[in-house]
Amino acid sequence: MIAVVTLLAAPAEPLTDAGNAQLIVAALLGIAAVVVLIAWGKVHPFLSLILGAAVLGVVAGVAPDAIVTSFTGGVGSTVGGVGLLIALGAMIGGLLAESGGADGIVTRIVNKVSGSALPWAMAGVAALIGLPLFFEVGVVLLVPIVLLVAKRTDVPLMKVGIPALAGLSVLHGLVPPHPGPLVAISSLNADLGLTLGLGLLIAIPTVIIAGPVFGNIISRYVPATVPEGLLPTRTPAGVPGAGSSGRDQGPAGRQQAGVDGELLTDDDLVNPGTGRPGAPVDDSGTETARRAPNFWAAVITVLLPVALMLLRAVGELVLAEDSTGRKALDIVGAPIVALLAGVIVAMFTLGFQAGFGRKQVSSVLGGSLPPIAGILLIVAAGGGFKQVLVDAGVGNLVADAAENANLSPLLLGWLVAVGIRVATGSATVATITAAGIVAPLAATLDRPGVALLALAVGCGSLFFSHVNDAGFWLVKEYFGLTVGQTIKSWSVMETIISVVGFAGVLLIDLLL
Repeated sequence: MIAVVTLLAAPAEPLTDAGNAQLIVAALLGIAAVVVLIAWGKVHPFLSLILGAAVLGVVAGVAPDAIVTSFTGGVGSTVGGVGLLIALGAMIGGLLAESGGADGIVTRIVNKVSGSALPWAMAGVAALIGLPLFFEVGVVLLVPIVLLVAKRTDVPLMKVGIPALAGLSVLHGLVPPHPGPLVAISSLNADLGLTLGLGLLIAIPTVIIAGPVFGNIISRYVPATVPEGLLPTRTPAGVPGAGSSGRDQGPAGRQQAGVDGELLTDDDLVNPGTGRPGAPVDDSGTETARRAPNFWAAVITVLLPVALMLLRAVGELVLAEDSTGRKALDIVGAPIVALLAGVIVAMFTLGFQAGFGRKQVSSVLGGSLPPIAGILLIVAAGGGFKQVLVDAGVGNLVADAAENANLSPLLLGWLVAVGIRVATGSATVATITAAGIVAPLAATLDRPGVALLALAVGCGSLFFSHVNDAGFWLVKEYFGLTVGQTIKSWSVMETIISVVGFAGVLLIDLLL
């Protein structure tokens, strides 16, 4: 089985002699500590996960030095695998955004359609650019297009806005290299290529139902209007009557909520060169004219890592293990190799093609890393929390209880993720914690079953975003909605994604 990273195996003997009741109390108090610190104490999830792991270990009777060893071991193994992939994916996304490649993809597709086809186009383009971009960055890039399309075509805002949000959210929750799916795959030792393929298969109907279909319905009940104050001051290229740049946006475009609510400016995303924000410069620092990257070059660059990883999965199914072709695909389709290849190709097709010099390409790549520091820390601490769960013996206890109760591992993974998501508002924390709890169940499943378990956890982590989620307020402010309207539209859309996605997981489980 191919895994993103080989995590620390559970010890032959747990680190404590605590009985089942004590382990259950320890797990509940550890998780409760994380939930209370994040939801009530407003403590950063990174610190909350560290403190939660400490509470879990102490209550379970684990020696303090063993808690530290277990936690740091989980942190190291998680960062060594998942962290590298998140960083490489962020680099591709940074080049896609700053070169104008994302704007080019969006406007090229939107300009080809009109009327009733617009919601479908918005869902498709959001899913495409959502592959390498984090959700918040994707929102910043798409909001100007959504607002302008709704304004110029008189299409209801929710009818084009919901499909765009659905495309971004589904990819964020189900498809690598986004942090949530990567953490679930890593924690469960799932096959990344297989999980990627099944995730894309589930994502298609989920985006359709939660996007264009639901958007058409909810637009009748949420008569939102385009907030004039949030329209971009300079409109993206390619939109009828638009200017030449989509980066100079209004108040909405100049700041976005980070993974846990903090505001990020354009300079936090990337601060390349000098002069006009985002303007390409040569190696001497002189501004040069920006050239929009070729549409197909941008699309191929976005899809390259995905294609390489999928080819590896196909090779495992159709080629002999010792064949030359299989060995070659095993190398080029390895997640870190596939994403590294994507970064290198993006430097030429997006960076240099847009007129950036070597220094500015380097600046864009480097500038894409600071915004994900918080995500990496949360993921790392989550890996440590997960390892304390496993080493204390809680995971095995959950596995035994699920087996005795004849409860489906897929349902258990989804329910645990749902509970933590609703309590904390963080999809990443929900994925990390749920994957750690159900990790021992993966040993009882076959290869497709483990991949589906990772997807079930991912689906659960998207359930009912509400007022404790930064994404809720991001959508509310960008689209000029009231709290009630945001719950009717965004919160219900997230719930539809979670339920429909999980239904897809169960359906594939029946067919395999």
